[in-house]
Amino acid sequence: MNPSKPNVIVFFTDQQRWDSVGVHGNPLDLTPNFDRYCKTGTHLFNHFTCQPVCGPARACLQTGLHATENGCYRNGIPLEAGQKTLAGYFNEAGYETGYIGKWHLSDFSRGPVPEKDRGGYRHWLAANVLEAVSDAYETRLYDENDEEVMLPGYRVDALMDASIRFIQEKKDKPFFLFTSYLEPHHQNHRDDYPAPDGYEERYQGRWTPPDLQALGGSAPQQLGGYWGMVKRLDEAFGRLMDALKSLDLLDNTIVLFTSDHGCHFKTRNSEYKRSCHESSLRVPALFHGPGFEGGRDFESLTSLIDLPPTLLAAAGIEVPGEMSGRCLIPELRGQRRNAEEDFVIAQISESEHGRALRTRRWKYAISAPWDKRIRPDRYTEAHLYDLEADPYELTNLVGMPAFAGVVGELREQLLRELRRIGEPEIPVDLAPEIPSGQRRPELPLEK
Repeated sequence: MNPSKPNVIVFFTDQQRWDSVGVHGNPLDLTPNFDRYCKTGTHLFNHFTCQPVCGPARACLQTGLHATENGCYRNGIPLEAGQKTLAGYFNEAGYETGYIGKWHLSDFSRGPVPEKDRGGYRHWLAANVLEAVSDAYETRLYDENDEEVMLPGYRVDALMDASIRFIQEKKDKPFFLFTSYLEPHHQNHRDDYPAPDGYEERYQGRWTPPDLQALGGSAPQQLGGYWGMVKRLDEAFGRLMDALKSLDLLDNTIVLFTSDHGCHFKTRNSEYKRSCHESSLRVPALFHGPGFEGGRDFESLTSLIDLPPTLLAAAGIEVPGEMSGRCLIPELRGQRRNAEEDFVIAQISESEHGRALRTRRWKYAISAPWDKRIRPDRYTEAHLYDLEADPYELTNLVGMPAFAGVVGELREQLLRELRRIGEPEIPVDLAPEIPSGQRRPELPLEK
C-alpha cells in the first residue's frame, strides 16, 4: 500500500432519487450505511446531474466535459476513441484501473464492449447496456476478451462480489475502481423495478415523496420495488466499506457514492427522467476517505461535472485545464464560494432540447422540441420554480408578469454559462404571458 497514492473507488448507481436516502428525509431506513458514512465523510448536500439520461451522464463523468463538449449528447453515441477519461489519467499516474457493471458508452447493438470503446480501463467486466443483457437474478457481463461471464446472485450482490475480488487482488498497488450498478433503474423489457425477493413487500404503500403524492404517475405500482432496490444497494455499499476495513484499506481509499440521474415515475413526461425537475436532476452524493474526513454537509450546489476534477485532485493528480467542472478541494479546505457562483446547469436530451439553471432559490429552464441534432435553432422559456416557496415544483411561474424581472436575470445567467462551455448563441423566445388568475368581485345580480 502506498499512502501517497490513495486508492479510489466510484460506487455509481442508476436513476436514484436524492430523497431515497435518510439524510434527505426518507423515513424508511433504506440507507443506514450511506447515512452513517455521511457523518464521517463529506456529504454533497445539494448535488445534481448535468445530464439526466444514462449515456450522456456517464460520458460527462468519464471525461469531465459537458455532453455537448464530449459529443455524447444522447444515448447511442459511443465515446470518441482516444478521448481521455478518468481511467486514462489514473493509468498515467500508475494506478491499476478497473471497470465493473454498466458502461452505456459503446454501440447499442452489442453486449460486449470493444476494447477501443472501454475508455482505457485495463481490467474489464461489464456490459454496454446491462439492462438489455441481464435481469435481477441473471447477471451477464463480458470480460477483457469479450467472453461472457455469468455471475450468481441478485445483480447488485453479483457486481459487489466482483468488486471485492478486484480490490483483494489489487490491494498491494494503488487502484482506481469504477463499479456501475443498474439498480434502482427499471428493467426495461418489463417496465418494472425488480427488488430482491421479499423486499418490494416491505416497502409497498409505505412512504411516497410529496411530488409523487401530488402527481401520481407510476409510483403507486412501482415505488415498493424501487425502495427495495435502494435498500439492497445500501447493503452492498456497507459490504464494500466492510471489505476495505478488513483489508486495512479504509483509511487510504477515497470512495465516491453517487448516481447518474433521478427518477420522476412518469410524472413529468412519458418515462422516468429527461426533465429539468429536482426528481430528475438531484441525486445523492458522498465522498469518504483521505481529504474528506470530518462528517460535514457541503451545502454549496455541486454537479456531476465537478466530480472528475475533484477525484483527480484528491488523488494528487494534476487537473487538466480543459475540464469544465469545478474542483471542490479548495472549498473543502475553507475557501468560500461567492453567492453569485452558487449554481449548476443541466443539458437535457431525448425528451426535448433543454437547458436548465438551478440556483439556491430558483429553477429556470428553456426548451425546444426534440430531434437528434446536438442543439435546436431556437428555444422557448419553459419553466420557472421558486424552490423556497415550492420545493416540489408544483407551480410553474414562467410567463407570469410578476416574475419577469427574475426570469430576465436567470435567462442572462444561463446563456452566459452556456457560452462558457462552448454553446453557440441561440435565440430564446419569451414564454407567453399568463394572467395572474386573481378573482374579480362578482357583479350584483340585476333585480
